[in-house]
Amino acid sequence: MKIALATTGGDAPGMNAAIRSVVRLATEMGHQVYGIRRGYCGLIERDWWAMGPRDVSGIVNQGGTILRTLRCPYVETEEGLSKACEALSNFDALIVIGGDGSIRGGWALHERCGIKVVAVPASIDNDIAGTDTTIGFDTAVNTAVEAIDKIRDTATSHERVFVVEVMGRARGFLAVSVALAAGAEMVLIPEHPFTLSEIESSLDEGEKKGKSSSIIVMAEGAGYAPSLVERLARDRNYSVRLSVLGYMQRGGNPTATSRLLGALFGEEALRAAQDDREQAWLVASVDGKLVHRPLVDALKPKDGPDMRMFDLVSRLAV
Repeated sequence: MKIALATTGGDAPGMNAAIRSVVRLATEMGHQVYGIRRGYCGLIERDWWAMGPRDVSGIVNQGGTILRTLRCPYVETEEGLSKACEALSNFDALIVIGGDGSIRGGWALHERCGIKVVAVPASIDNDIAGTDTTIGFDTAVNTAVEAIDKIRDTATSHERVFVVEVMGRARGFLAVSVALAAGAEMVLIPEHPFTLSEIESSLDEGEKKGKSSSIIVMAEGAGYAPSLVERLARDRNYSVRLSVLGYMQRGGNPTATSRLLGALFGEEALRAAQDDREQAWLVASVDGKLVHRPLVDALKPKDGPDMRMFDLVSRLAV
C-alpha cells in the first residue's frame, strides 16, 4: 500500500512516537509511507515525501511533530475538498494523527473521496469519543501538575489564592485530572456551571478550617479567568493571583505513557489500514485494550469528565 501520513490541528506530545511507529512498521510490512507536511494544507499542495526508517530516527523523545501541522479551513470548502481528493488519488489509505477537528476532516475526506481513512487520536484535551485516552493527554497533565507544584510554594509562602488556567475550551477532562493530581482546592469546568458566591463560600470555609492558601484549577472554557480574579480580590479582599499555563501544556518531552501510546496506536493504525471490513477506522484504547473501531464512533459527543473525580477534588480539599 501507499499510505499518506499527516498530523493535523493542534500538536500533542507523543505524535512523533506515533509517526515513528507507523513508518517503521509499515516498512517492515512492505508498505510505503508518504509524510504530508503541514496537515491538510500540505495535502492540497501535494507537499509530501517518501519516508523510511532513518527519517524517524531520534524523534521518539521529541514533542511537537516532525511533519508539522497547520489548521486548514480551506479543506472545509468544496474547492478544498475537491483538491484534497485529487491529491489522495495517489494513495491507497490516509492515516491522520490529530484531535476532534482532524478526525472530522478525515471523515469528510473518506465520504467525499472514498479513500480508506484511519484516525489516530492525539489531543491534550482527551475529548475524542470512542477512546478512553489520547496521545499527549498524560504529558499535558504532568506538565500542568509540575507547574502547579511550583505555584503552590509561592501560594503557601504568601498566603494567596491562585487561579491556574489550563487548556480546555469546551471540555474539562484536563482540568479535572490536573486538579485531582495536584491537590487543588477547587476545579472549574465548562460542563459544571458555577457562581461566584459558591467559590467565595468554598474559600471562606477553607479559611475557617485553617487554610491560608488555595489553588483553583480553571479550564479556559469555564469562564473569563481575569474577571474571576478581579471579583475575588474586590469582593472578599483575597490576595489572589492568576497564572495562565497556556501553550506550555502542548510542548515538552512526551512522558513514557504518551510515547507508549504513540507506538501502540501506530501499530494498531496499520492493522486497521489492512482491515477491509470498514473503510474508515478510529484507533482507540477501550478498557485498557487497543482496538480499532468504526470512525463514525468518534463523531459522537464524548461523555463529560468523570464526576467521581470532579467531586473528589473538593472532598479531599478539607
